Amino acid sequence: MAAEPLLRALTRMRGLLLDDQQLVRAVASGRQKGQTPRWRRVELRYVDLKAGRRLQVTAYDDTQAHTSNHEPGDAAKAAVDDLLDLPFGNWHVETLTETHQLRVTKRLEAMVHTQASGPDRLDQPGPGLDRPGSGLDQSGEDPAREHDRRKPRLLPEDAPVLVALGISDADGRVKPSRQAKYRQVDEFLRSLTSVVDEALASGRLRTPTAEEPLRVVDLGCGNAYLTFAAHAYLEGVRGLPVRVVGIDRQPQLVARNNEIARDLGIEERISFSPGDIGTAELDERPDVVLALHACDTATDDALARAVTWEAPLVLAAPCCHHDIAAQLRRTPTPAPYSLLTRSGILRERFADTLTDAVRASVLRQVGYRVDVTDFVDSRHTPRNTLLRAVRTGAAPSPDARRELDDVVSTWGIHPQLAELLRDRLA
Repeated sequence: MAAEPLLRALTRMRGLLLDDQQLVRAVASGRQKGQTPRWRRVELRYVDLKAGRRLQVTAYDDTQAHTSNHEPGDAAKAAVDDLLDLPFGNWHVETLTETHQLRVTKRLEAMVHTQASGPDRLDQPGPGLDRPGSGLDQSGEDPAREHDRRKPRLLPEDAPVLVALGISDADGRVKPSRQAKYRQVDEFLRSLTSVVDEALASGRLRTPTAEEPLRVVDLGCGNAYLTFAAHAYLEGVRGLPVRVVGIDRQPQLVARNNEIARDLGIEERISFSPGDIGTAELDERPDVVLALHACDTATDDALARAVTWEAPLVLAAPCCHHDIAAQLRRTPTPAPYSLLTRSGILRERFADTLTDAVRASVLRQVGYRVDVTDFVDSRHTPRNTLLRAVRTGAAPSPDARRELDDVVSTWGIHPQLAELLRDRLA
């Protein structure tokens, strides 16, 4: 990163934010020393609506998201200027060709890092595209300006780790059968870097050094697609010193993952060990705990372990929700909610929602701020819910505790995470 005056850096960011032809996505987060912005986090992107192209601004406070759309021109300029006036500590701006990272130091100087974005060749031309790489459909419209627009990938297709994992072929192109996995990897990395940047800017996460690298543990890592991708991006792209450990109870997967690490020459910075999620032991407290698609209550085991370690950051992508679904089948549905459980498929979907809502509430009771988001479109994978938890140490409000107790008692359920953290909840 290079240091430069803050005003000059913000002026450069303003030009990027107002470029409706190039901007893909921008995120503002964190706070400057001694100041707190109105919003905890703000996301910007351009979307094409029936009324025309608009700059969409989504601002998050502690409880909800507020979305507004601004017409390019004076309206968009006013919205961007208002946001740049807020004392955010970090700006992450992605364009079609570059990624820009701005971090405000304690001395109110700007540390700016710019890198070229990798080629976006994920979406192969299909019906309606006149030729590869044209970017235009037969009507002359730009598909990248659709509401779900294409993004430059954080890891390029020819990244060695993607080839080693079998996502890309030897020529460095994503295999047709692995495009959904590539998209999942990319969207997860966006969520990861966003929460890491915010935590670094706010001081919730210590600044890693070569002597004290960022310690990341993935509980129930399985085939470790996202584990390897997280290491490759944080270390190789962002330049952060990182030490990653993956834990899984299947010895054959542990051996496979360690072999891949050796083939990539990174075995000293990422390694895998056999073990159970609920009893995993580490030499040092982790900074970031991942639990990505651990099945059913294994996600609860991972979350409880993270809380026990008092990990500053936790990201969990639950896989399945059999435990609460089974409890709902055995327990009479309270009035007047029988419509929610009368159909089997609706009961299963409701169980998914109830399980993750309770998990988020339990984490809030033990000192975490929690966001529940979709990190990849459900058409690419049904396992698309992500719980992002940042440790604040704040005591829960009595109303929040009563809300959790009321939900649990009303539905007659016994959430596994609440059982595992019973002492801390008490």
